[in-house]
Amino acid sequence: MTGRARARSRGRARGQETAAPGAPTAAPPAEGELVGRGRQKGAPGPFSAGAVLQISAGFQQVKLGERGGRRRDFHDAGVNTRQAMEHVKESKSGTSGATIELSANFFRILSRPQWVLYQYHVDFKPPMESRRLRSALLFQHEEALGSARSFDGALLFLPHRLHSKDTVLHSETRNGEKVQITITLTNELPPTSPVCIQFYNIIFRRILRILNMQQIGRNYYSPNDPLNIPQHRLTIWPGFTTTILQYESSIMLCTDVSHKVLRSETVLDFMANLRQQCGNHRFPEICAKELIGLIVLTKYNNKTYRIDDIAWDHTPNNTFKRGDADISFKNYYKTQYGLDITDGNQVLLISHVKKFGPSGGPPPGPAMLIPELCYLTGLTDKMRADFHIMKDLSTHTRLTPEQREGRLNRFVTNIQKNTDAQAELDKWGLNFDKQLLNLTGRVLPGERIFQGSRVYDYNPWAADWSKEMRGVPLINSPPLNNWVMFHTRRNGNEAQSLLQTLNKVSGPLGIRIQRAMMIEYEDHQESLLRALQYNVGPQTQMVVVVLPSNRKDKYDSVKKYLCVDCPTPSQCVVSRTLSRPQALMTVATKIALQMACKMGGELWSVEIPLKQLMIVGIDCYHDITAGKRSIGALVASLNQSMSRWFSKCVLQHKGQEIMDGLKMALSGALKDYLKFNNCLPSRIIVYRDGVGDGQLHSVVNYEVSQIMDSIKSMGHDYMPKLSVVVVKKRISSRFFAHINGKVTNPPPGTIVDSEVTRPEWYDFYIVSQAVRTGSVSPTHYNVVYDTSGLKPDHMQRLTYKLCHMYYNWQGIIRVPAPCQYAHKLAFLVGQSIHREPNVQLDDFLFYL
Repeated sequence: MTGRARARSRGRARGQETAAPGAPTAAPPAEGELVGRGRQKGAPGPFSAGAVLQISAGFQQVKLGERGGRRRDFHDAGVNTRQAMEHVKESKSGTSGATIELSANFFRILSRPQWVLYQYHVDFKPPMESRRLRSALLFQHEEALGSARSFDGALLFLPHRLHSKDTVLHSETRNGEKVQITITLTNELPPTSPVCIQFYNIIFRRILRILNMQQIGRNYYSPNDPLNIPQHRLTIWPGFTTTILQYESSIMLCTDVSHKVLRSETVLDFMANLRQQCGNHRFPEICAKELIGLIVLTKYNNKTYRIDDIAWDHTPNNTFKRGDADISFKNYYKTQYGLDITDGNQVLLISHVKKFGPSGGPPPGPAMLIPELCYLTGLTDKMRADFHIMKDLSTHTRLTPEQREGRLNRFVTNIQKNTDAQAELDKWGLNFDKQLLNLTGRVLPGERIFQGSRVYDYNPWAADWSKEMRGVPLINSPPLNNWVMFHTRRNGNEAQSLLQTLNKVSGPLGIRIQRAMMIEYEDHQESLLRALQYNVGPQTQMVVVVLPSNRKDKYDSVKKYLCVDCPTPSQCVVSRTLSRPQALMTVATKIALQMACKMGGELWSVEIPLKQLMIVGIDCYHDITAGKRSIGALVASLNQSMSRWFSKCVLQHKGQEIMDGLKMALSGALKDYLKFNNCLPSRIIVYRDGVGDGQLHSVVNYEVSQIMDSIKSMGHDYMPKLSVVVVKKRISSRFFAHINGKVTNPPPGTIVDSEVTRPEWYDFYIVSQAVRTGSVSPTHYNVVYDTSGLKPDHMQRLTYKLCHMYYNWQGIIRVPAPCQYAHKLAFLVGQSIHREPNVQLDDFLFYL
């Protein structure tokens, strides 16, 4: 079963690829939370640590609750890990490989204001919920504040000082409600302060609004030039992700193209259609199953919310407390947003907004949403499985490097041509570079692939060796003597032809296969499970199941039984995959390789010069069905050639740290390594994937010490060299190569470790995979802990080598193999098994 087919058959985890619900924007975090407000960012600037403390003190004077909650620091700005690593203090750049000229989606900020920035805190009495309203009330006082001002709902920045420390102003809402506004000076910020960077972002967001773009989640989109796909009732809003940060040599704007897929139907339309399809009796159950976990957009405030529940006993006529008075939802939307709700009997949706209440007070309750005002976003599983929808979407969203670069250049040109935007920038003394940043990268040489007694090279631009490995025996594959193939009567022919083709392709690969026992089962789940229970025993080495369709329940029951109750490696194949005779040889080759891996076979390897090295990959998966349990997976190498792996999975409850359960798994991996090699590894490198934006500090402050505890548990005198590398795939950085006057994707093996990296981190980017369409995404590696003393060059090359070692793809992948193995294991457990797999499978890649 191919990876894509498998993802479909399991029903891809809903909501996995959509943005997190837009929790209400609040003020920045308190200085005590170590997120780089008024803190030094790169090399120490012209003011001392004492000055930084003074700035911090200014923050501390304002209580957190008064400043309106806390905002997550999505850019991990307060985490400075490089200073603790002696060997990269001077330079973190590698040396090997050929240089290549690149451009990146970064624009330099050219001038910086040379004055002091004054920061004020703004308080409203009575409190105003709508940020738009707060801004409108404050900006009625232009004569007092001046025209250059920046306000994000709680903090006000001005280029000049107001006459007194506390300024009290009075405003009035349209409804005649009187509001008192108190403006308090909290800070004077020198231009070198990182708070200035926060402020640049605020100014830039204002420029996006001047360009008529609207904020959804963290990004800005243009509702005015939508791309409509009427045949599928979809609308795409084009937009941009933007961040301004201090990079290696200057402060730059990083911007990338983003798209928001909206459906032309509201949740109320969706519920009405569903009720027609399934009738009143089953409607509540099916409706909850379909809606919970989806992300919706409310156009009245352009926020996204995740539907967590449905309030069947509430309608828009219900009331809630607003201040001291009760108000119905219907009246609230009428007064707050001027919206009329037409259906008074619709149920309400519940969203648990990640929102902090006033300090010391209880957190506010969940948000109640009106289905009529909520638009569905993203794609359903059914849509994803529809080739035509995905093809039509990709023509708009999958941009070639040339198109992407063109769109980014147009974006910056639009800002410079727009007189209002330019006036805003001039007011603060800022400007942007007119073209993308140019920089130099390096391309690592292609790796040689070792397979059995043969050594071969591959085409470095294709990053794939499926042709080269044809007919070459594998390093090692256990003979397959006792195995069973299950099929329905309808799929008997496909099963027979698969068996014959497997025999044909296995010889040249060096896999010895005896004839399988063929078992026919009736086409329903119970019959398949019974057939498995009767025919699979402890002697069975492998089970192959030909499934009539990619229905998730059948696949799940096979995997549950064979991974937990009766531990046996298994391979599922959808019969449609076997129905094209011309593709059968290719399909059978891939299946034969997968079966060999699952039984402990070793396919190929690359040269890894470090001895006694253990590589560990960690990833996690958040299960949305089983009561919000997270699944952590750890995969560790057991031999020198990185061809045998130990895999362990732990299930844990919401809010529990992922490393708590994986501590035991790491100890298990070390014990297994000892059994394999009669010694413990002298060097351990951990690649930690699945770290979200803003979670870096918990990896640095918590997980590293947990990993060290786990190592200590092997004996106090055991002190291997340890490196911890955070791997990040979801990033906005893009690189473009300029070859023979054309803009193309950089070749696989391209490394960038200067200009666009962060000065406070030991980090680098690698483009390891090749893509056929669209723009390639680099992977960001951040070494957060390192006692190995490996040169940056060696760390980069080792990381790239590991991207060659994923046995489910005969080519280079985006992340080191153990991260992808850990992802596959966590995904299988989270989607299909929901329990910890049997320990007898720990030494096998049974989840490929």
